[in-house]
Amino acid sequence: MKKKIVLISLFILPVVIYLFFASGIYHFGELPVLTEKVGDLEAFSTEDGQKVKLDEKITVLGFLGNDFSTKKSSVYNLHEEIYKGNYDYDTNFQMVMVLPKDTESQVADLKLELSRYAKIDKWRFVYGDDFEIKELFQSLQTPFSLNSDLGSDYVFIIDKKSSLRGRLPDEENDKIYGYNANLVSELHNLMDDDVKVVLAEYNLALKKNYKVSRRDSFLKQKKK
Repeated sequence: MKKKIVLISLFILPVVIYLFFASGIYHFGELPVLTEKVGDLEAFSTEDGQKVKLDEKITVLGFLGNDFSTKKSSVYNLHEEIYKGNYDYDTNFQMVMVLPKDTESQVADLKLELSRYAKIDKWRFVYGDDFEIKELFQSLQTPFSLNSDLGSDYVFIIDKKSSLRGRLPDEENDKIYGYNANLVSELHNLMDDDVKVVLAEYNLALKKNYKVSRRDSFLKQKKK
């Protein structure tokens, strides 16, 4: 019996571990940068005139458009599958939804509904002119187009350097620029994992920088 356990440990277990890591490349590696430095939100503001930035934030970016009734279900999907699970993970995580001006009253009802299920302080709804919305969307450099109402079914992951993150083609998927918010399965099986990869990446970087700064501080004190 002991010999069997030893054999399993030596030969079978390493293979299992290899397959585990090989099948989860995006769980343990960096999510590729697809577009560097997308457009900023300088031309946009919240309903109370506040500015929202992409820099130094990990952002889920969406475009809700004029016909807001068609996007409510996708917002609820994002709230359940992405927002609630990552709310406590990083203080710099945010959900930014871009809308045309004069849609503020519609959003007020939505925010009230969302607040019944979780705190919504990391949801940001920003408003801009039609031209500014089109310009921001084009800066993502994806194969997608805005609908006639200036909305999109797709949402995007933007990192702290304002770069678009996604997936390169593999055996299971084509190149992934954005995630269809109407599909709960896509949010749950793909996007949630990818958001967590980016969040983990920056948390690891913070820990490394903290250790380096502590080491440098210790060496300086030692020299004195």
